Amino acid sequence: MPRRRSYDQYCAAARALDTVGDRWTLLIVRELLAGPRRYTDLHADLPGVSTDVLASRLRDMERDDLVTRRKLPPPAAAVVYELTPRGAGLLPVLTALAAWGAPDLGEPGPTDAVRTHWFALPLLRTLGERAGAGAGTVEVRLSAAPRSTFHVHLGADHAKEAAGAPGAAYGEGPAPAGPDAVLTLDAATCRALCGGTSLFADALRDGAVTVEGDGPLAKALRGE
Repeated sequence: MPRRRSYDQYCAAARALDTVGDRWTLLIVRELLAGPRRYTDLHADLPGVSTDVLASRLRDMERDDLVTRRKLPPPAAAVVYELTPRGAGLLPVLTALAAWGAPDLGEPGPTDAVRTHWFALPLLRTLGERAGAGAGTVEVRLSAAPRSTFHVHLGADHAKEAAGAPGAAYGEGPAPAGPDAVLTLDAATCRALCGGTSLFADALRDGAVTVEGDGPLAKALRGE
């Protein structure tokens, strides 16, 4: 493997950027925070990346112990990429970065690609703050949006148990084992919650958000 480019600075932030500062690297981590993904799935949800660049980044990430490859047993028999524990450790970095960038989202531009599950990371922080120490799976349903359902895992121990992968934070579609709470809202409300321009309690009071469920997590989200 050729030596990667380095800032050659004896600084923890510079060392981190030596590893994850290349274009697309953190977005690949974002996708793998949903759990193991096939190369074709990664490419489909990273619009704009070429196959050569994606393959190169994945090789670099394997070398740097951020991702690993494994072959699924039959009948799938597909090769998937998944985060190592070191790669999964980037979850708080990405949630903080998403929270910082969310106020700049605005309305999607005419050339912007959109995937519903990209709301998962900024929403994780919002729901985590609302739920306090509550752990469980929240199914999020966005009204009038394509591919409109995804789920997020609150609580590190619960996420590992529910998703069966290091650091898995969310997943596309309904929660496989059934959710602890169901959140229904529209995309505009979701953007406002993620960007901090709307408070969860206000959106709940105004009916812009509904929370269904009878367990502790649903009650915590409703403020009961």
